[in-house]
Amino acid sequence: MTEGLFPRAFIKREQANLGDQWPEFEAAHKLPAPVSIRMNPAKSKIAPAVHRVPWSTYGFYLESRPSFTMDPTFHGGRYYVQEASSMFLEQALAQLTDSTTSLTVLDLCAAPGGKSTHLLSLIGKDSLLVSNEVIQSRTAILSENIQKWGHSNVVVTNNDPKDFQRLPGFFDVIAIDAPCSGEGLFRKDPNALKGWSEEVVSLCSRRQRRILNDIWPALKTGGLVIYSTCTYSSEENEENLRWLSGQYQVEPLTLKVKSEWGVHTINDESMSGYRFFPHRVRGEGFFLSAFRKLDQQPEHGLYSKTRLQEPGKKITDEVQQWVLKPEEKSFILHNDQVRLLPKKRMPELQAIVKNLRIILAGTAIATIKHEKLIPKHAFALSVDINRDAFQVIALDHDLAIDYLRKGVLTLNLSKRGFALVTFDDVALGWVNVLENRINNLYPSDWRIRMS
Repeated sequence: MTEGLFPRAFIKREQANLGDQWPEFEAAHKLPAPVSIRMNPAKSKIAPAVHRVPWSTYGFYLESRPSFTMDPTFHGGRYYVQEASSMFLEQALAQLTDSTTSLTVLDLCAAPGGKSTHLLSLIGKDSLLVSNEVIQSRTAILSENIQKWGHSNVVVTNNDPKDFQRLPGFFDVIAIDAPCSGEGLFRKDPNALKGWSEEVVSLCSRRQRRILNDIWPALKTGGLVIYSTCTYSSEENEENLRWLSGQYQVEPLTLKVKSEWGVHTINDESMSGYRFFPHRVRGEGFFLSAFRKLDQQPEHGLYSKTRLQEPGKKITDEVQQWVLKPEEKSFILHNDQVRLLPKKRMPELQAIVKNLRIILAGTAIATIKHEKLIPKHAFALSVDINRDAFQVIALDHDLAIDYLRKGVLTLNLSKRGFALVTFDDVALGWVNVLENRINNLYPSDWRIRMS
C-alpha cells in the first residue's frame, strides 16, 4: 500500500527522516485534507471560534468543504480559501517587523494570491505591497483575488526576479514562496504526486537558489526575507538556506512557536526553519524560514522624472466624493481610467512604474467616457468606497447568484443610475438602472458558470 501511495525514492528518504513517525505520516495521507479559510478583516468581524487556525488571527477550519462558488460573499472578498499551514507567514511578519511602521513589501511568487491577500491584512495602510508573478498566464487570477480583497496599497507586476535588481535596496520585506517539488501537497494534489522525481527536486533546488541570488540586491540592508516552500526536501529548504548564508551576510531569525501547534523546529548556526507535517498539524506539508540581510546595500534613489498623470479638477472633485478619506489618496489618470493610490507612497509607485511591468496598480475607480464616469468593478469591492455616494441594492441569496451569473435582474427601482449591489453587506459589483431595464455590469470573465 505504501509503495502505491508514494514514489519509492520518496519513501526511502522520508522513512529515514521521520523514523518511527513514518506510519503516522503515511496514515495522515489517507485522510481527507482539512478545509480552512482566512477572513478579510476589512470585510468581516473576526469573532472567537473553536476551530481557529492557531498560528493565524484570521484563519479558521471548516468541518466540511462547502460550495464556495455558490457563496456570494466569497466572490465579494469576505474570505480567501487557503491551506492552513501556509498561514504561518503571519507569525514571521508579526514577530519580526514593526506593524506600526510603513513597510515596502514584495511577494515575489504571488499567484494565485493567498499570501498577498494575507500580507494586505497584516501591513498598515501606509505600507505598500508589490505582488509579483513570473508566469504571465497566472497574473489574471492573481489580479482578480487582489481586487476582491479591496485594498489600494498594492501593485501587481509580471517580472522575473532578476528584473528587481533595477530597484536596489528597495524592499523592507521580501516573501518568497518558492516554486518547489510540491511534496507537501501530495494529499491534496494528485498531479504533484505524479510529477515528482528526484530529478525534479534537484531542478527545483537550483531554481530556488537562482531566485534567492537574483532578488538579493532588491532587499535593503537589515531587510527581512521570509522563504517558504510546500515541500519536505532538505535540498529545497535547509540546504538552500545554508548555501545562502555562505554566499551573503545573513542573520538567521527564530520565531516563538507554541509546542501545542505541532510545528517541527530546526536550528543550527546557519539557519532556523519551521516544518509542518500533516500527521502533526491540521494542515499540509510546509516549510518556512526567515533571515535578515546584513550586507551593505546601496538603495535606489526615489527621484524619478516619470510623473503619473492626474485627472482634471472636475473629475477629481467628483471621485473624491466617492472615496473615504480622499485626503489620504492620490487619483491617477491612465488610458481614460481613474485609479486610486496611496498618496504617501507615490515616490515608490513612480519608481515601480518606471522599472517594472505593471499588471494592476492601486484600485481602478472609473472609466471616463464622454466626460462621464463609469464606475469600475474593482471599486465596488474596494474597502475605500464611500457607500453613501451611491444607491445600494441589497439582494437575497438567489438574486445574488443570478447577479453573479450575469443574469437579468428584475427589480422595482425608481432611482436611475449606477447602483452598488450587495449581499449580506458585502459588495458584489455594479448595475446600471435604466428606465426600462437593469444592466448587469458584473465582469463576464468572473461570472459563475456552475449550474
